[in-house]
Amino acid sequence: MPALACYVAVPVASFRSPRAREYLETLPVPPPATVYGMLCSAIGEPDRLVHQGAELAVALLSEPALSRVLRSLWRIKSEKVSPGVKENKRPDFQELLTGLRLAVCVRPGERERRPSLADRLAQALQNPGAVPRFGGLSLGESTHLVDELRLLRPDDLAGVEPRWLVLDPDGPLALPLWVDHVGSAGTRYGQFRLRPGEAAVVEPPQEAWVPVAPPETG
Repeated sequence: MPALACYVAVPVASFRSPRAREYLETLPVPPPATVYGMLCSAIGEPDRLVHQGAELAVALLSEPALSRVLRSLWRIKSEKVSPGVKENKRPDFQELLTGLRLAVCVRPGERERRPSLADRLAQALQNPGAVPRFGGLSLGESTHLVDELRLLRPDDLAGVEPRWLVLDPDGPLALPLWVDHVGSAGTRYGQFRLRPGEAAVVEPPQEAWVPVAPPETG
C-alpha cells in the first residue's frame, strides 16, 4: 500500500532528552520510537514486536511554545517509606511543549509482519469503534494525551512549511529508534536533524524514512 499520511495534535507534551538528569529538558520533536508506540496503542496492539520494521517519517507542522514547570518526581531513595513519600520524591523543573502538531507518514517495512502497521492504522481511522483498546491515547507520558489523530487533510498544510526529521550522521539530535525498557543494551539510536520541506506539500524526503526495529543480532 502507499504511505499513509496522518495528522497528530497534542496540546501538551514533553520528550525527555536522554542526557537530562536534574533538569528535565525536552527534545523539540518526538523520537521515532515514541511515535511508533503511540501508533501501536492507537490500533490496540500491546506487543510492540508485532510491527517491528515498520517505516515512519515525521514532520513538525507547528512551532510549539516552550515552557517550564515545577513538578514532583518519584524516586526510590529509601525502602522504609512508600514511593512518592518523604525522601522518595523531589521537586524538579520540566520543560513542556505546547501546541504540538505533526505529520506522521507510515508505510510497510520490507520485513514487517502483515497486515502491516499502516494497513491496521488505515482500518482503525476508518472505523475507530472496532479497535479493541483501553486507556487514553498519549504521545510520550501518559498524561500528555493526543487531541487528534486522523488522516492528513490539505487544509492542515495551508501556509505551513513542514520540517522533516531526517537521518544525518552529523545531526544534533540523538533519538531512539527502539527502546530497551529493561536495560540499555538493546536501545538503538539514530542521529537526526530537522530539515525544512516544501510548503504545503507532504512528501517525505528519502532521508526521513526510518525503520523502527531493535538492533540486529547474530
